[in-house]
Amino acid sequence: MICRFIDTHCHFDFPPFSGDEEASLQRAAQAGVGKIIVPATEAANFARVQALAENYQPLYAALGLHPGMLEKHSDVSLDQLQQALGRRPTKVVAVGEIGLDYYWLKTPEERANSRDFFDAQLSLAEELNLPAIVHDRDAHRDCLDIVRAHPGVRGVFHCYSGSLEDAKVLVSLGWMISFTGTITYKNARKALEVVEWLPMDRIMIETDSPYLTPEPFRGKRNDSGHVHLVAEKIAQIKGLEPDEAARITLENGKRFFRIP
Repeated sequence: MICRFIDTHCHFDFPPFSGDEEASLQRAAQAGVGKIIVPATEAANFARVQALAENYQPLYAALGLHPGMLEKHSDVSLDQLQQALGRRPTKVVAVGEIGLDYYWLKTPEERANSRDFFDAQLSLAEELNLPAIVHDRDAHRDCLDIVRAHPGVRGVFHCYSGSLEDAKVLVSLGWMISFTGTITYKNARKALEVVEWLPMDRIMIETDSPYLTPEPFRGKRNDSGHVHLVAEKIAQIKGLEPDEAARITLENGKRFFRIP
């Protein structure tokens, strides 16, 4: 199988993939997807995500504490993250999924606690020279402020939902921006404006499976085999051939995660 695409964000440890790993990876391979990054969301999932990466050649793991699962995190979780990353397992390629989510976290106390976890995990990424995968939902300003405080960190804002102005700041800081199937939706005007402006060497693509299925399959199960639809939309916006968008985003993902 010739690898044409990398899915830089897929929750392969979630249902409906559990128990369907072989068939899911076969469908991905048939669509030209040869590399898939699987981010953990809580400490209890670290072992499973690492095992998936070790057992299946296309999969690579990221370890982190997702802001939307704040109630499951503690100082012990941070210790577990530091220990797991400190072992430097070969197929763990990033710290993630980390960040801020003010859609779900409403109280000042929750948001402050979430900022502390985000800051601590960026410090860990900097210490270990690993890239960070950042989740930002309704928290653009605070996310940027915390990222600015860690100039030594390389990172990507996944499933980008921010403004063009914020994208320009991220590019100036050396960060990447990743897009999902949401750019195929009718209401994606803001994201399309960002794609149009972004240099191609700062763009990555993802599915965020099993969520955010692109058109024309919206409402059905998402998987890595749909990532080509994101690449094709980017090619359309940028005036590129689809194969060229696929080639560039594949190289971007391999370079960012330092994978062959």
